[in-house]
Amino acid sequence: MHLQANGIRMHYLVDGPENAPWVTFVTGIANDTTLFAGQARALADRFRVLRYDLRGQGLSEATPPPYSIAGLSADLLALWDALGIARSHLVGLGLGSTVAMRAAIDAPRRIDRLVPSCCRARMVPDFAVMWQRLTDAVTAGGVEAIVEQTAQRWFTDEFKAAHPEVIDAVRAMVRGTSRNGYLGCVSAFVGLDLEDELPRIQAPTLFIGGAEDKSGGPEALMRGLATKVPGAAYTPVPNAAHIANVQNEAGYNAVLRTFLLGQ
Repeated sequence: MHLQANGIRMHYLVDGPENAPWVTFVTGIANDTTLFAGQARALADRFRVLRYDLRGQGLSEATPPPYSIAGLSADLLALWDALGIARSHLVGLGLGSTVAMRAAIDAPRRIDRLVPSCCRARMVPDFAVMWQRLTDAVTAGGVEAIVEQTAQRWFTDEFKAAHPEVIDAVRAMVRGTSRNGYLGCVSAFVGLDLEDELPRIQAPTLFIGGAEDKSGGPEALMRGLATKVPGAAYTPVPNAAHIANVQNEAGYNAVLRTFLLGQ
């Protein structure tokens, strides 16, 4: 489904009963709604599940870069307005987590529970270097130039060897990202600087990470983020790297469902 929100045509999917509480999933860079398909299946019995493609990702309209995290958060709030969503639980992964945290800071009355996954809250020079290499490659050769290294970076070697069909699906997902959308979302991410604002988050918050994520959201870093949000906690998902919700879907879903149900 598509609608106009914040000046762009946005693609979204809704699952679950109409009278259930909303939970919204925000994807990261070079992701689309398929990233959270396993979570939609796991939660649609108790929640009204909203998934959508970020600006320039998947089937949502791209605009020329640069983008900003504040702008991507405004897209989310505009989508909620268009769908008549007053409040929602909010779950993000990677860049999607930073968008979710920005929304929780800027619109606290609209967030029930917040789940930033596999993420950071501040860009650091060594991580920015990797993103500069990726943007240089896309600028020169289009998104195809980073498909393979992106798919390889997100999972452990053991998982990739055991599940080639998942890696094929991830390659297809990355290929679906527009050039402008990729460069725009990366430009937002490299400007990331939310860490000092995390104490302003009011929603009950659980950080979830892949126990084997070494770069996108390392465990020590994410534990530190949890100490900055009042009352927050961190839970690692075993046997999972950066895309923890896919590599260990059952483990991630168990943690997420328990938290969203307030148990």
